[in-house]
Amino acid sequence: MKNNYSNIFAFNKKSLSKTIKYLNNGNIAGLPTETVYGLGGNAYSRSSVKKIFELKGRPKSNPLIIHYYNLGKALKDVEINKNFLKLYKKFCPGPITFILKKRINSKINPLASAKLKTVAVRFPKHKIIRTILKKINFPLAMPSANKSSNVSPVCALDVVDEFKKKVKLVIDGGKSRIGIESTVIDLTNFPQILRPGIIDSNAIKKILKSKLLKSSKSKRIRSPGMMRKHYSPGIPVLINQTKHDKKSAFIYLGKKYKNNKNFYSLSEKSNLREAASNLYRLLRAIKMKGYRKIQITRIPNKGSGIAINDRIKRASKN
Repeated sequence: MKNNYSNIFAFNKKSLSKTIKYLNNGNIAGLPTETVYGLGGNAYSRSSVKKIFELKGRPKSNPLIIHYYNLGKALKDVEINKNFLKLYKKFCPGPITFILKKRINSKINPLASAKLKTVAVRFPKHKIIRTILKKINFPLAMPSANKSSNVSPVCALDVVDEFKKKVKLVIDGGKSRIGIESTVIDLTNFPQILRPGIIDSNAIKKILKSKLLKSSKSKRIRSPGMMRKHYSPGIPVLINQTKHDKKSAFIYLGKKYKNNKNFYSLSEKSNLREAASNLYRLLRAIKMKGYRKIQITRIPNKGSGIAINDRIKRASKN
């Protein structure tokens, strides 16, 4: 089925070849993953990494996640440890990012890791991005394909909505199944979750058979997703709301207000994993409908709800 956008391409042998050539030439492409869509470029190339920061308007102090096909391709850039191997074996490829020590001889451009001595690495599961990563000779620096602080994209059209023709190649991989960014865990010392995601702390503790260090405030950003304001739809977001103001869009769980105007359910079954998957799609759709404010009901702070609350709390910051 054809689309009306000259920069969105269906995935096939022809577009794969085009993407490989495009990335090899230092260009940036909009690419699908199971979490959200990303802006991918050669992590070893300063010019490619610089283009990503410029496109997003991203602060240079905010490091990028480096995406690899498998562990073998990552070994030359990062130092691994027992905790990493346990989690890699259980969850990879998948929606989890590891903060690891950067090898002295790593080719990752310092700009991609915000000149830190650590690197954020991920092994994505989406078959399209895995096919691309397998075919190229470098990892991809790939943050979410949105302008800095905006809502992350979960489909190809979202990427075009953000960048129009500034990103000339966007591969359509359908809607991102998970719909929110990966869990980020720092494994350079005692394990610590820096950004919650679908893979929650209980699942991680079960594999590591140990407690996790409680998150602490740090002036220096150690991983993506730690900016105070983030995931914003561009209009005010009010959280933990109990009463509708009769004019804003009201996001809730369940189907109590199913046929009521201005009410939008994240999950009619009150399923938190489904709610996480629908969050960004709903925030973006509400903004496009012309609403001037979003109210969000209290979300249970357990399982995927922890990740949802992290995102909407940051979205609510002025």
